[in-house]
Amino acid sequence: MSAASNYLENKVLDHTLTATSYTAPATRYLGLFTNTSTNAATNLEAGTLTDEVSGGSYTRKTVTFASASSGTSATNATVTFDAATANWGTITHIAIMDASTSGNVLFWGAVTTPKTIETGDTFQVSSGNLTVSLA
Repeated sequence: MSAASNYLENKVLDHTLTATSYTAPATRYLGLFTNTSTNAATNLEAGTLTDEVSGGSYTRKTVTFASASSGTSATNATVTFDAATANWGTITHIAIMDASTSGNVLFWGAVTTPKTIETGDTFQVSSGNLTVSLA
């Protein structure tokens, strides 16, 4: 994913260009979204948390990254969501968030292959399979 949210873009610009302090979140979380509308990108870019999975034992999961190299950083551990106790729908987008609930979108993007999560299914991102790049 290479889409930084408006929130993060403003924080980085202010930090770099106006010396306004920005403290990165100590913990980052991966959120799952079932955006089916054409406004999916607009909503996540603006930090509007519409269509995030809810219920059925869903909670955002902690996600960690390796140090960046050549403008890219990849996850350094597998992220596994708990088994769904109800249908979650079709996961079409993910976002890196700065809080376990609510909070701000940092980066977001569409999944390569949407995945329908039904009762008993899990969603997993293998180590190294989620990359963030700045272009």
